[in-house]
Formats: sequence, C-alpha cells, structure tokens
Amino acid sequence: MTQIAPIDLRSDTVTRPDEAMRLAMAAAEVADDVLDHDPTMRALEDRVAELLGVDAALWVPTGSMGNLIALMIHLNRGDRFLAPAGAHVLDAELGTAAWLAGGMPHPLAWDAAPGRASAGAIRAAAGASGLYFNLRTTLLCLENTHNAAGGTVTQPDEHALLVSVAKETGLRVHLDGARLWNAAVALGVPPAALTVGVDSVQVCLSKGLGAPVGSAVAGSPTFVAEARRIRKMLGGGVRQGGVLAAAGLVGLDRIDDLAQDHANARTLAEGLVELGWTVRMPETNMVLAEVPDPEVTLIGLRHLGVYAWPMPGMLRFVTHRDVTEADIKETLRRISSAS
Repeated sequence: MTQIAPIDLRSDTVTRPDEAMRLAMAAAEVADDVLDHDPTMRALEDRVAELLGVDAALWVPTGSMGNLIALMIHLNRGDRFLAPAGAHVLDAELGTAAWLAGGMPHPLAWDAAPGRASAGAIRAAAGASGLYFNLRTTLLCLENTHNAAGGTVTQPDEHALLVSVAKETGLRVHLDGARLWNAAVALGVPPAALTVGVDSVQVCLSKGLGAPVGSAVAGSPTFVAEARRIRKMLGGGVRQGGVLAAAGLVGLDRIDDLAQDHANARTLAEGLVELGWTVRMPETNMVLAEVPDPEVTLIGLRHLGVYAWPMPGMLRFVTHRDVTEADIKETLRRISSAS
C-alpha cells in the first residue's frame, strides 16, 4: 500500500533548514564565543537588537532558557510575577520560573481578550506590598503572540498601556516574544513597535523563521552582560556558535515570509468551517478547532497523514514555512474525504 506523505501541522518548530540556510551555516566565520565573542554570533545579536529597538542581545539555545535568564535577573527569591493565564513561562517551562528563578507565579485571567489581561487587572494584581510578610510583586511577563490562546496578537497601543501601568505600579516588564515576528507581520509594524518600554525581550529564531535551533534575549547592555553570565551558569556557554547564528541571520531575512503562513492558516480555518468544524479564526499562524474528544480526533487525523497538536477541548494546527498552500488544500481534501 502506498504511504501518503504526512503534513505536519503540530508546530512551527518542525521546520528544517533549507539548502540556503545550510550553506550559510557551512560558510560561517567562527571563533570561540566564550573567549573572543564569535563574529557571526555578534553579527546576529547586533541585528536582533536593532530589529527589536534595544541596545543589546544575546543568543541562547532555546526560548525557555532566554525567558529563564530574564526571570533570574529580574526576580529575587520569593518575588511574585504576573503573567496572562496559559503563558509559556507559567505552563510550558517545567516550573523553572519558581525552581531556578525563585519567583512566585500569578496567572492573570484573560479579561481583555484571549491571551490578554487588562490594564486594570494588572494594576489590581500589582497592588501594594503591605506588611513585610506579604508577597512582593516585582515583574510583569507579557507574551506576544500568545501561544495557548492560538497565536493572538497584542496591538502596539495596548502593549504600551500595559507597560505604562506596570511601570506606574513599580513592575519591571519581560516580553516573551517567541513569535513576536508573527505579531509584527500580522500588524504590519516593525518589531520594535511591540517592545517599547520593556526591560527585556526574548525572541525565537527556530520557529517560523526556520533556524534549526536558537533564540535571543535582549535588553540594555547591563542586562545582556548579566544574561551572558547566567547563560554560562545554566550550561549555555557557546564555542563556535557562528554555525548556528548563521542560520538565524538567514531566518531574519525571511520575516516577511510569515505573511504566507498567516494566509495559509486562514485558508485552513475557512476550509474547516466549510466542513462543519468549530474554529477560531486565526490572527497569525495558529488555528484552534474545538472537538469533542481531541485524542480520538487526533488519531483519526493521523490515519489521514495530518498531524496536529492536542489542547484541552480542541486541536491546534500551526502553519509554517515547510507547509505550502497546496499542502493546506491537500489537508482539507483529506479531512473532507473522511467526513
């Protein structure tokens, strides 16, 4: 029996470096980054900082490490930090915010929109510290786009308002911008428009941009100097890291390509609706479909060669650069054939 080619929509982390990216990696100028600061790594970090509108950046192996480094810098042991419910730093980083950064997480309900808390909720949660034995709230973590909400986007004016309220109440701000590139493309604004006022920001290179590994954490020169020290503490000293940084530089040339991923997500969502599915219209590259039994539906889709990701009460489909418009149409054809 002929085996059908799988269409992998589990995540945009499944992308593979193409020939151009592999050639750039092979030709990268390198040095010992711990001793001499690898030149290609430096070039990547400078470019990321420029795109984000901050002074400095540091390459890190993963987005989770980037977030953890930021929290370790911003939090003292026992400090409470705020984040929208379902945020990656709360639910998908194995509790390192508490275990290693020493922070007490406090989820904020989505009272503004999916994935977003209101300025009023932040102000109320920040509150006054009270007596010495009360929790001290010192940090707000934002996420743009918000993964668990289906890739929802925070607008620049809303971002600025949330940061302003955080500053008024004495909070520092860390932005988990793992998919900030997607938010910028969806809104048609420079990435720097979405980082205004933050004390630190993390962005991924290994999702929609297609690099095989790597993220960056960015902020002031003082922040990045401390981040480099903590990266080493966490086992993230990098030697000839330019081989990996070269892939990130190629990825940054392709930010505008994310618009096609967003268009493919809309095509998928509209097609699923036509087939009778209950679907949330995507803001970026994620489609959330409500299903009675995610595991059963997942098994059925796998028989069709379509891979998705289970979430409570729904499935998540993520479009990315390795999935074409033709693949999306084929996905819908396969699902339709089984209806």
